[in-house]
Amino acid sequence: MGRRITIGTSGYSYRDWVGPVYPPGTPPERFLELYSRRFQFVELNFSYYRMPEEGTLRSMFERTPQEFRFAIKAHRSITHTGGAPAADALAAYHAAVAPAAAAGRVVAVLAQFPYSFRYTTANRRALASLCDRWEDLPLYLEFRNQDWWRASVHTELRRRAVGWVVPDLPRLRGLPPLQPVVTARGAYLRLHGRNEAMWWDGDSRSRYDYSYTDHELRELVATAEQLAAKSEELFVAFNNHADGQAARNAERFAAMMAEARSPRERHR
Repeated sequence: MGRRITIGTSGYSYRDWVGPVYPPGTPPERFLELYSRRFQFVELNFSYYRMPEEGTLRSMFERTPQEFRFAIKAHRSITHTGGAPAADALAAYHAAVAPAAAAGRVVAVLAQFPYSFRYTTANRRALASLCDRWEDLPLYLEFRNQDWWRASVHTELRRRAVGWVVPDLPRLRGLPPLQPVVTARGAYLRLHGRNEAMWWDGDSRSRYDYSYTDHELRELVATAEQLAAKSEELFVAFNNHADGQAARNAERFAAMMAEARSPRERHR
């Protein structure tokens, strides 16, 4: 058998997915149920905007199959305020997420840092504190600034068994490259689209308004295979969510992965 590759999207609760992804007239309270019939994995975005609570997560687990799994974003007070996050924020987040991680429902805690988060002594110390406090969580770090693309950073994350997120982004100066780096047991590939025109000036929707072509998806399949070969499991999340493009691309990508793997599986 090949290494496990789990594919999903970044978020599921989008009103503009009614029609393209969910049947017309679907109420928001049914989004997660319907999503979990198509995918086995999702990134939760709400935890970036409001601190998660254990009861909220438990309710989501009860509405999905036992094998359905979650990645959950770190709250913005932890990743987007600059400097070391407050101890009480780290503690509150940990208290909500740790039981779910221990039970295997939360398989990744995603700390997504903005472009403004640069490779400085203060930021390195803040990251070390974060890793120390959450050493029992399946932590993955995504950097939007190429400053962090250093062998020394990869080495330190491997020492700590903290995951490195490989982002696919527009080909713009200062953004990190698409290269298959693995620093933990799992690997993580996040696909944000390549909307160069809106990347710096767009909002949270227009920045990710992009549909991957089949040619681009084939290139990403090759990257995914490289990541999977270096890890026990690969998580792939499409974040080009406008108008349901993430869901369509994710399903097309899954089909391409299956096609690419089937000849090798037959010859094992």
